[in-house]
Amino acid sequence: MCGIAGFWDATGRHALESVARVMADALLHRGPDDAGTWLEPSMGLALAHRRLAILDLSPAGHQPMASAHGRFVMVFNGEIYNHLALRQALDAEAGAIPWRGHSDTETLLAGFECWGVEATLKQAVGMFAIALWDRQERVLVLARDRAGEKPLYYGWQGDTLLFGSELKALRRAPGFDAEVDRDALALYLRHNVVPAPHTIFRGVFKLMPGHWLCLPLSKGADACRAARPRAYWSLAQVVEDGRAQPFLGTDAEAVDALEQVLGQAVEGQMLADVPLGAFLSGGVDSSTIVALMQARSARPVKTFTIGFDAQGYNEAEHAKAVARHLGTEHTELYVTSRDALDVVPSLPAIWDEPFADSSQIPTLLVSRMARRHVTVSLSGDGGDELFGGYNRHFHAPNLWRKLERFPYWMRRAGSAALKAPGPDRWDRWLASVRPVLPAGLRVPMAGYKLDKLGDAMAARDAEALYKRLVSHWHDPAALVLGAKEASSLLDRPQDWPRTDGFAHWIMAMDTLTYLPDDILTKVDRASMAVSLESRVPLLDHRVMALAWRLPLHMKIRNGVGKWALREVLYRHVPRALIERPKQGFGIPLGDWLRGDLREWAEDLLEPQRLKDEGYFAPEPVARMWREHVSGVRNGQFQLWDVLMFQAWLRASK
Repeated sequence: MCGIAGFWDATGRHALESVARVMADALLHRGPDDAGTWLEPSMGLALAHRRLAILDLSPAGHQPMASAHGRFVMVFNGEIYNHLALRQALDAEAGAIPWRGHSDTETLLAGFECWGVEATLKQAVGMFAIALWDRQERVLVLARDRAGEKPLYYGWQGDTLLFGSELKALRRAPGFDAEVDRDALALYLRHNVVPAPHTIFRGVFKLMPGHWLCLPLSKGADACRAARPRAYWSLAQVVEDGRAQPFLGTDAEAVDALEQVLGQAVEGQMLADVPLGAFLSGGVDSSTIVALMQARSARPVKTFTIGFDAQGYNEAEHAKAVARHLGTEHTELYVTSRDALDVVPSLPAIWDEPFADSSQIPTLLVSRMARRHVTVSLSGDGGDELFGGYNRHFHAPNLWRKLERFPYWMRRAGSAALKAPGPDRWDRWLASVRPVLPAGLRVPMAGYKLDKLGDAMAARDAEALYKRLVSHWHDPAALVLGAKEASSLLDRPQDWPRTDGFAHWIMAMDTLTYLPDDILTKVDRASMAVSLESRVPLLDHRVMALAWRLPLHMKIRNGVGKWALREVLYRHVPRALIERPKQGFGIPLGDWLRGDLREWAEDLLEPQRLKDEGYFAPEPVARMWREHVSGVRNGQFQLWDVLMFQAWLRASK
C-alpha cells in the first residue's frame, strides 16, 4: 500500500523534482518506508511515490518503476493478489522473463508491455490506483480498481494537471486555489459523503471505480481536458451476466461454491512479506473472513477488536467468543468516550474532504490498535452489499408492497403524522407504555424507525423510497446558499443496473454508491492514516460475480440477510455465537453532541459564524440544533454532516 502523486505542466513554470517531492510528502502516512520521483522534463511530467513495503521489501520494489524495455513508467498504490499467476502466464507467453524482483508492480508493468493496459487491468485481481506513463505513445493513464478500494483524485489548475491518492497531495501543488463546489456540498449533505466523481473542490474529480482515463499529453491541454474515463469493468454488466447465467444448483452446492471462491480470495489476500491479521467484530462478515483465514493458517491468526463502555455499542464480547472458538491470537482494546472524542480534531485532516460517517471514529481507533501488531489487516466489508445484509434490503421491498396500495395523498398525510413528534418523543412515549406492549412491538430504536417510516411514506415510487432512505437532508440545496444539488447516480435511471426486483436493485445501488463512497473511503483513510494496509476479500471480483449469479432467496431468507454467507460461517463457527440482531459499528453520537461535544459543536454552528462564512442558511441549522439539544428530535446525523464540513473548513484555512 502506498501513496501516489504527480503533475503535468506543459508550460515549464514549475520545478518538477521539488514540486513532486512536496506532493508526495503530503502522503507520508500512506508510505513511510521509501520515497521516489521520476521526471520527463521534455514533457513537463513528474511522478512521485511514497511506499509502504508489503511485497518484496528489497530495493527491487522501489517506485516509480520502469518496465523492462523502458516503455512504461508507473506509480502504483495497492496489491495484485494473483500477480504470481500472472507471472507464470507472462513467462509462458513471452518466454522466461528476467525478473528483477518479486513485486507485483514489476508484474503489472510486464503485463502492460505484453498484453496492453486494458487487457492487463481485466486480468488483475486486486485493489489499485495507478498512474502509468507510456513514453512511446506520450499518453498518461490513470486507473482505479473495480470496487473502488483505492482512491485516485485528478484535476486541473489552469493548464496544470494534478493527480494523487488524496486531495492533500494536490493541495500542495504551487498556486492550488480551487473553490468549494457548492453543488457537491449539497450532494454531501444528502449522503454524508461527496460521491464520486465529485469532490468538494470545483474542477477536481475522483476517478470512478472500474475506470481508466487516457490523457494524450502530446496533444496538449485541450485534448486532455476533453478525454473521458472509460470502464474496463462494470457492475451493471456483472448483474446482467448473473441474470443471463443464474446459479441453478442446490442450497448445499451454492454454499460449497461460495466457500470455494471466497476461500480462494482469502488465501490470495494472505500473501504478504510483513505481519498480517484481521479485524474481528464478531458479526457474520468479519467472522467468516477470519474463519477462512484460520483454516488456511498453521499459526493462530492475529485478530483485533475494540469495545466501548457505552451500553448498546459494544460487540467486543461477541468477537472474543468467536476468536476463542477459532483459536486466534486475539487483541481487544476497550476505549472510553473520552478516548473516542479525543480523535475528533484529527478527522478533517485524515479524511481530507468533508466526510460524516461517524463510524469513522471507531474505525480509526481499531486501525491504530491493529497497527501496533501488524502491517496488513483483512476486513469483512462488502458482505452486506453483496448478500443483502442491510435492513433496507429486505424491509424496503416489503414496505413498498404495502405502501403502494394507498394513494399518494394518503401516504403524505400519514408521513406528516409520524414525523411530527420526532424520534426522541416517540421513544419517551413508547417507554411509558412498554410494560403493556406485546413483545413483538418492543423494538430497539423504535422512535428512529418510526421517523424513518414517516420519510418512507412520502415517497412517490420505489426508487424515490430508496433515495429517502439513504438521504440525511432531504432538500440539501435549500440549506446550501447558491447551490443546485449536483447530479448523482440516483438521478440517472439510464445508468441503473437492470435487476430482477427491488431488493436486488437496492443492493446493486448500494454497491455502486454507498460502498465505495462511504465504507471503502472510511476504511482506506482510517487505516492509511496509521500506515496500515486494509484488504477486503469479499470484494474480489470473482466473489462479486458469484454473488450476482445467486438468486435472492440464497441471500435473503425468512427475513434474514446473508443466508449463503452465514451458511459458510456455520461450517466453522457455531450458529449460537453469531445469531443476534445486526448492530453496526456505531457510537453514541447523539448523546455526545448533547454532552462532551456540545461546546465544540456550538462554536462551529454559531449562527453568525455560518452567516459570515456564507455556505449554509443559518436558521435551518440552528433549528435542528435546538431540537436535538432539547430532545425534541434526534438530528445527530444531519448535524454531524454540517459539523464535519465546518471542521474541515476551519482546518483548511
